[in-house]
Amino acid sequence: MSINKNKIFNDPVYGFITLPSDLVFDIIEHPWFQRLRRIRQLGLTHMVYPGALHTRFHHALGALHLMTEAIESIKSKGHEITKEEETGAYIAILLHDIGHGPFSHALENSIVTGLSHETLSNLIMEKLNNEFNGQLSIAIEIFKNTYKKKFLHQLVSSQLDMDRLDYLNRDSFYTGVMEGTIGSQRIIKMLNVFNDELVVDEKGLYSIEKFIIARRLMYWQVYLHKTVLSAENMLVNILKRAKELYQSGEKLFTSPALEYFLKNNINAENIQNKEEFLNVFSQLDDYDIYGAIKVWCGHSDIVLSTLCKGMINRKLYKISLQRDEFDAATLSEFNSKISNHWGIKEEDYHYFAFTGNISNSDYNPLGEPIKILMRNQQGVILLGDNEKMDVAILSTPVNKYFFCYMPELAV
Repeated sequence: MSINKNKIFNDPVYGFITLPSDLVFDIIEHPWFQRLRRIRQLGLTHMVYPGALHTRFHHALGALHLMTEAIESIKSKGHEITKEEETGAYIAILLHDIGHGPFSHALENSIVTGLSHETLSNLIMEKLNNEFNGQLSIAIEIFKNTYKKKFLHQLVSSQLDMDRLDYLNRDSFYTGVMEGTIGSQRIIKMLNVFNDELVVDEKGLYSIEKFIIARRLMYWQVYLHKTVLSAENMLVNILKRAKELYQSGEKLFTSPALEYFLKNNINAENIQNKEEFLNVFSQLDDYDIYGAIKVWCGHSDIVLSTLCKGMINRKLYKISLQRDEFDAATLSEFNSKISNHWGIKEEDYHYFAFTGNISNSDYNPLGEPIKILMRNQQGVILLGDNEKMDVAILSTPVNKYFFCYMPELAV
């Protein structure tokens, strides 16, 4: 029986999204891509913004939709993009986040080390390419920036790519933080190519300025919101404690996929059996983590059970942020409270009170800068070199220090 692959998705952000090819449909149908339905785009952000329950599946389809529009916009300005290159760009953006695990950044800082989601995306794409008989080869080259047309990679990964254009609008929509809304349609219409580089027509300058400002607002209001930061650090510590206990011989309830990561010290250098690793990773999602945390609430280890109860009941770390580092005396004072309240070992105090820092830069002019195509189309200037826009403030990194401690210690 033949399958109708001309599917249409009804997206709350863009309306109807039409899939551009049968191959794209087949990739979306693959179990490894369907896993993205079970991974939230914003991890624990729903603890601050209850509507932030959208998934990486949503985001991937949205980024694909924007890529189809960007390709059409660039082609309309006389730049040649073959059918094979179009398909490669569509697949590259569709799969750009397929290497994300559950609560990706928390996972990368707890039970795996030195293994970024970009590395995993590349491994998965290579595996899928074998399954699809080499039909993803151009997509992989575009993703890795080894394809001859560099601007195609910039559409997938740069400071003005389809990934960012989608997640800003999508995350703004689902959180209700309207300051993150950007004019993605206008920006896409202003995209152009000059000397094989993605550029923006000069008349789109103010749309780019709004895009960078929106990104700044979303980072400090959503992605780096102090309560989100608190929740993510609690999850990191839960997973670290679980791994510590598991490897010391403690019996823990886990799914087979989560057990694999608690048992093995996974990093980029020691993945001996990539086939086994990818098969297990493709089974790991948010449900594995949440299911384990619910059960661990009753574990005999006071550190693990206390942290898990805090996560399940939203009794998160109290958190303070400031521009300067916290002094050692502050931490010492809380350590004595920990001893009195729980009577745990000194080497475990850091699970209940600790310091850290965060940093963010909205635009990096020293990286791959956004380039503006002059009205005469005879040359480009870097964003910020135009007298109409000063990006000095937006490109200055902002550093903050935080202090987290269990709410029981606030008294």
